[in-house]
Amino acid sequence: MRTLRTDAERAEAAALVQDRQRWLDQRGLRLPPPTDIPALFRNPQTRPAGLLEDGKLLACLIPEHSPRLSWGEGPCLYLGCVHTLPGQSDDITRLITLWASDLAAQLDLPLVRTETPARYALNAGSTAALLRRLTDMGWNVRGSGTGREGERVTRLELGAEDRPRLSALIACRVHELLDGTDDRSGL
Repeated sequence: MRTLRTDAERAEAAALVQDRQRWLDQRGLRLPPPTDIPALFRNPQTRPAGLLEDGKLLACLIPEHSPRLSWGEGPCLYLGCVHTLPGQSDDITRLITLWASDLAAQLDLPLVRTETPARYALNAGSTAALLRRLTDMGWNVRGSGTGREGERVTRLELGAEDRPRLSALIACRVHELLDGTDDRSGL
């Protein structure tokens, strides 16, 4: 997991988001976002991160340290605009979950929070299936409401957990992105 710094890396992340949006559209699952999400990844002011394996971008997201949310109290690591490469297994989401929980612990943050679009009621259709997979990974559903961009979302929280052995599976190079320090690639 590392920061996407160059224009080319950010463009690749924007293309991944567009691929995911097309994939969701073909299945009737996407809610049109009020914001141009690919443009967020292209913007040099945004600090996106990517999950890469052997140079291939498998997922991208925009991590933030304790953003202002209309829900949830206290500091957290917030994962915004999480998108995975279409056609991949839930293992990518599981890796992001493990990484985020560990990073929050490293930053002395008690929680990870995120939002996922909610086309249906929490207990219906594809929303229910997604939430079952996420809760199986350790996420807690904190209800639904209006998201940061004005869309209907499901709110999720995950406890921080120090995972010292995770570095054998996933290297983390995004600390400077969150707290202004040098890259601590040894984590």
